Amino acid sequence: MCLIVFAYNCHPDYQLILGANRDEYRDRPTDPAGFWCDAPHILAGRDRVAGGTWLGVTTNGKVAAVTNYRAPQEQGAASTSRGRLVLAYLQNPLMTPGDFQSLLNHDGARYKGLNLLYGTATELNYFTNRGGFSGPVTPGIHGLSNHLLDTRWPKVAAATSRLKAVVQEAQVDPEQVFAALSDPTPFADDMLPDTGVGPDRERLLSPIFIGNENYGTRSTTVLLINRSGLVTFLERTFDRSPNSPTLLRYSFQVRLPIS
Repeated sequence: MCLIVFAYNCHPDYQLILGANRDEYRDRPTDPAGFWCDAPHILAGRDRVAGGTWLGVTTNGKVAAVTNYRAPQEQGAASTSRGRLVLAYLQNPLMTPGDFQSLLNHDGARYKGLNLLYGTATELNYFTNRGGFSGPVTPGIHGLSNHLLDTRWPKVAAATSRLKAVVQEAQVDPEQVFAALSDPTPFADDMLPDTGVGPDRERLLSPIFIGNENYGTRSTTVLLINRSGLVTFLERTFDRSPNSPTLLRYSFQVRLPIS
């Protein structure tokens, strides 16, 4: 997952409005979003290589998502996939956000650079193992890519601005969130960060929606949780063709209070 924008507790009807683009190599085996046979309370896509996920929600209202922290100087393979952390939180219905924070404080440094959003629609938290703030997310509109929360990379600033326009509407249309995350236009070189991957790679990774044939945006997810606990989850996948995406839609009522 390489771009997440979300409005947290700042809309009269929704506790959480979230849109996310998952950027990944095209040949990495992936299952589309669905309820898992071995954990039927989890709604998420699945990484078939490491078994974890990049974004998911549960029937009792837990939410988690991860992005990598771009640091090409980190060499070697991590012993455990970062997506397994998302799964660890979602898989255990009894694990509270506080329990998970303790786990992250203890084990987070073992992973390559990461950013995690986790909690519920009414208790959302952020964690990074690469410095910066970790703790409760403040109400408002936020953006996260492959640096710290609310880093003003051009794609983050543009996507959060577009989400702000969507949230100002009385009715939130998921199609507007999809549209906010669909722009493949690269940003000018003088606007791009220098993360150590070289100018060509920075340029390739700069758009909100990455259309490269080998590495790019493979899915866009829209997650809405209203103030009565109704969850709407939509995923548009582009693995077959960017011009002919597949749309999956799920909706359910949270079984337990989400506070």
